[in-house]
Amino acid sequence: MAKKEVIPTTKSGIMAALAEAAGISKKQAVAVYEKLVDIAIKGAKQEEKGLMLPGVGKVKLIKRPARMGRNPATGEQIKIKAKKVVKIVACKAFKDAVLG
Repeated sequence: MAKKEVIPTTKSGIMAALAEAAGISKKQAVAVYEKLVDIAIKGAKQEEKGLMLPGVGKVKLIKRPARMGRNPATGEQIKIKAKKVVKIVACKAFKDAVLG
């Protein structure tokens, strides 16, 4: 019977897996990961373009307009203010790999 791969679910586990796969120290893996996160943040702030992470998807900033909503507890109509949100859209290859 094949051994099941253990998927890390914590930051330290992910850093250890990255370090082992790349043959680098955990400290170097943390530096690479933090730089990737920094690039993703700066890229997402570009409202028009966003940032494409190859093999994962696109991270972008979306402007949501003001709208009318409803309080589910009372049924009263309320005005929801316009706001900005971060949206991550998975690419086709990522979706296919996860969904099968």
